[in-house]
Amino acid sequence: QVQLVESGGGLVQAGGSLRLSCVASGSIASINAMAWYRQLAGKQREFVADITGVGGSIKYEDSVKGRFTISRDNAKNTVYLQMNSLKPEDTGVYYCNAEILLTSRSTVRYWGQGTQVTVSS
Repeated sequence: QVQLVESGGGLVQAGGSLRLSCVASGSIASINAMAWYRQLAGKQREFVADITGVGGSIKYEDSVKGRFTISRDNAKNTVYLQMNSLKPEDTGVYYCNAEILLTSRSTVRYWGQGTQVTVSS
């Protein structure tokens, strides 16, 4: 019914930047909170940042504060993650997550397939 497709991952040197995008498509009435999570090597998936439906509330995991910026374009059903000053310890798979009100009037949380971010030292 709904797909989340991430893009923008890749290989970058330490100190560099990447911008991740996640587009939601399908039977969408509206999108509530959208978020980014990541899974670092050998670790469980962890929260990175989230943004409410109207963009009024944003939260970040402590280690990315001041370096990462989450934003969204509601007209495009898209959430972004601008990542600056990247560090090797940011290397991992980044996942998009969204709480979506379907046209069927049920609310479901979806995950994207993930995009690899690799930061070389």
